Amino acid sequence: MRSSFFTDDHEAFRSMVRDFVDREIAPYVEQWERAGLIEPKLQSKAGRLGLLGLAVPEEYGGGGTDDYRFRCVLMEELARAGAAAVNVALGGFDDLIGPYLTDLGTDRQKQDWLPGLCTGELRTAIAMTEPETGSDLRGIRTTAVRTDDGWILNGSKTFITSGAQADLVVTFARTGEAEFSLFLLEKGTPGFTQGRRLDKLGQRGEDVSELFFDDVRLPHDSLLGTEGAGLRHLMERLPKERLFIAYYGLAAAEAALEWTLTYTKERRAFGRPVADFQNTRFTLAELSTEIDVTRAYLERCVLAVNEGTLSAVDAAKAKWWATELQKRVIDRCLQLHGGYGYMREYPIARAYADARVTTVYGGTTEIMKEIVGRHLVRP
Repeated sequence: MRSSFFTDDHEAFRSMVRDFVDREIAPYVEQWERAGLIEPKLQSKAGRLGLLGLAVPEEYGGGGTDDYRFRCVLMEELARAGAAAVNVALGGFDDLIGPYLTDLGTDRQKQDWLPGLCTGELRTAIAMTEPETGSDLRGIRTTAVRTDDGWILNGSKTFITSGAQADLVVTFARTGEAEFSLFLLEKGTPGFTQGRRLDKLGQRGEDVSELFFDDVRLPHDSLLGTEGAGLRHLMERLPKERLFIAYYGLAAAEAALEWTLTYTKERRAFGRPVADFQNTRFTLAELSTEIDVTRAYLERCVLAVNEGTLSAVDAAKAKWWATELQKRVIDRCLQLHGGYGYMREYPIARAYADARVTTVYGGTTEIMKEIVGRHLVRP
């Protein structure tokens, strides 16, 4: 079924992105996975091509476009290369942290940080999750106490993507009995420790780390957005983060199906291609149909983001459905690869491990269903 979702401008952008991925990323994915670290220079290479900060205003060094379809193109090309960790590394700024700085930052904060983030010279992270609180953001224990000179930050965070490498961390802290705020925390600030890289199941090339705050003194102008409105700031931007996870889930499922179509046509069993068996054809037909139906909904969500109308409920639906689809499709595709599907030299094996976290981070499937269900019974 033909779609008018992408225009000629998007396809021209895709050509440039594909060339970059084929040249600078695809040959090195397995190497970075083994090392547990993506080549640091990749960020600046992407920045020079304008692949970072697509939605950041041009005056701060960004692409100045609100059309999320360009981000979709980048995700599809990274998924084609099986580069889930790179997707998080490059897309994390645009979809997880960038909106906080561009929407909430003062002009000084934007001038200080956005240009370097758009060129890839700087890295950033957002610190919400704590050792005893995951999706329950109201339960965090990290505190920021006001003083005459600013704030004193104490506590810890865990599972922080890019935490070990970040030059700037957007930090979520409790600033009152039931009040929360966001702060900009710079690498090297006394009392701030960027802890060990955690040993992950998948997406091994991108670091996920612990962070510790021991009487960290922050100036007044480290506050990001409105004091006491931190939770609202998060809730307003989480739908885009969840769409980011959902769309990559769809792109990863599409890539897995393409790999499997190629494999089953070439691989022979009992004297004929695996694709000639009815069970194989039925499985492929089911997966292709599920993917196409899911794409129709996600394209609507992307257009809603462009219009500024994507709701938290619609994003929750997209996130839980697309990531569960991603897991299901990749699992069945691995089965069709047989024993070779279990070998990490095949991208389907790496994609299987990479996919497992997508139903957890950004809000678990259960939390997403709760958001949708609560809306249905208490609209």
